[in-house]
Amino acid sequence: MTRFTAVDIIHQKRAGQPLSAAQIDWIVHAFTTGEVADEQMAALAMAIYFQGMEIAEIAQWTSAMIASGDTMDFSTLENPTVDKHSTGGVGDNITLMLAPLVAVFDVAVPQLSGRGLGHTGGTLDKLEAIPGWRATLTTAEMLTQLGQIGAVICAAGAGLAPADKKLYALRDITGTVDAVALIASSIMSKKIAEGTGALVLDVKVGAGAFMKTPERARELAETMCELGRQANLPTTALLTDMSQPLGSAAGNALEVATAVEILAGGGPADTRQLTIELAQEMLRLAGKTDVDVAAALDDGRAMDKWRAMIAAQGGDADAPLPKARHRHTITAPTSGYISQLDALAVGEAAWRLGAGRAKPGDAIQAEAGVQIHAKVGDYLRAGSALFTLHTQTPERFESAIARLHEAVNITDTAPPPAVLIHERIRR
Repeated sequence: MTRFTAVDIIHQKRAGQPLSAAQIDWIVHAFTTGEVADEQMAALAMAIYFQGMEIAEIAQWTSAMIASGDTMDFSTLENPTVDKHSTGGVGDNITLMLAPLVAVFDVAVPQLSGRGLGHTGGTLDKLEAIPGWRATLTTAEMLTQLGQIGAVICAAGAGLAPADKKLYALRDITGTVDAVALIASSIMSKKIAEGTGALVLDVKVGAGAFMKTPERARELAETMCELGRQANLPTTALLTDMSQPLGSAAGNALEVATAVEILAGGGPADTRQLTIELAQEMLRLAGKTDVDVAAALDDGRAMDKWRAMIAAQGGDADAPLPKARHRHTITAPTSGYISQLDALAVGEAAWRLGAGRAKPGDAIQAEAGVQIHAKVGDYLRAGSALFTLHTQTPERFESAIARLHEAVNITDTAPPPAVLIHERIRR
């Protein structure tokens, strides 16, 4: 491999000039092995944040991160594979229902998931609220479960794109998380290395998302779809709303309970709709177009897959979920229509109650979170319940209540109908 110097590469990108494939391969490899210092990669990440990258650079950066570790292979499975990735939001428990739902139709879903940080929840944290459930599987266990049940949600192995894991930790403490080039390559390096046959992206847009505007969300989605195309991974994206929380809860055990409601044919209307829309898109990429997705939620087939998936990973789907010892209800101060329900405020309140982490490795409360009793467009009378707060440590209530008082706007006139899906992007 040709050798370069990190300082020259930093200078080049700082000046807005594209990096060559050889430069990218070298610096990603050298950073992974420790030859390039964290301070130097932080400087380069900041240069990329301000100067951006051309699509050829992003594709090469993605390839270099894939090459830093292992890849997986699902070609031995009888059924096609398709995965979904969400860019993260508040109350977003879609993966819990989506994996078993899609598996009903003889499509395997290898869902490698992560943990929450800050105001966004992590799928593994949610599932660990179920007694006995384990996140870590061997590759052999994963393949067996996919072959027998068709769905698995588990932790990604440390060998998949280790350069990304190291770089993400650095981005998180240097203010460069929301650079489109770095987000796109981070997500797609892991998904391509995972070896799935197709990918659907749920790109969140709004107050509770990394991408606050439709323009930024579209740029990210189009970049990731193009990276998928170049890697021969069929990839589509839905731009979905995160101006208000999804569903009726933010918090680990609370979101599992909501997932079970959806799998039983009920649950919040927006969560059910998005689950069905994403499932249909995943099945379309897998060649399954003449299927009734909603029926599989309503007739118990998706629930059967859920129970089998949970049991296969040691969980007891019949065990009671943990419940908080302390609760507090916030009520509407006046009568009127909810015209705004800030997703970020709700997510941060759940975090303050103990549902999330300030840094990787922090302990969380499975029981903690916020129940949401009304959404944008709903009419409430003064004194009606807006939120119920759950925590094991009641001294946390004060700061969470203060954050939620900023979350809701009540007006005399009804707002325009909320839009759940803003756009579909297919390459």
